[in-house]
Amino acid sequence: MDMTDIPDGIPGPDENTPDFGEWEDPETLLKDRPIRERLLDVVMQTREPTKVAEIAEQADCDTETAREYLEWFTSMGIVREHAGRPVRYERNESYLFWRRVEQIREEYSEEEIVTELTDTVEAIAEYREQFDADTPDAVSLVETSPDGAIEETWEALSSWKTLERRAKVLDRARQDESASSGGVGSINA
Repeated sequence: MDMTDIPDGIPGPDENTPDFGEWEDPETLLKDRPIRERLLDVVMQTREPTKVAEIAEQADCDTETAREYLEWFTSMGIVREHAGRPVRYERNESYLFWRRVEQIREEYSEEEIVTELTDTVEAIAEYREQFDADTPDAVSLVETSPDGAIEETWEALSSWKTLERRAKVLDRARQDESASSGGVGSINA
């Protein structure tokens, strides 16, 4: 198909276009989903300890229902509970790391994983050489960008951090499955 071709399913100039006013409101579609799904969506976006009442409000459910599901998510390892008054919850980064490792193992061969890890480690080495530092956190954004190219430096450092996380996940995925512990390890890239 040529880039200028009109894909199948797109109405031509003589055909009626859909009446978007007849479609359901997206917010209604989200609220009509099961409470468990709404709570899971909210908690997966929670990056810091958050009160049950706040999570319940965002998921559009009552606090007691949210508390029950959050306790269940905690027992499954999906979220972490922070005891106290009030009890707070946040997503479990170790669980998300483990899930990503398992997804990679299911979708890619060991050879593909090793190839991607090799490419990632090489890209990290280039950033280390470029910035003459071992980690992105060791680079001063201001000192490295005296000519005012702070945004370019920030983007490069962000890419480097992403590569560091990718290397950790790929390294864990290439290891023997029995070695999987769900924790974030470190590699010497």
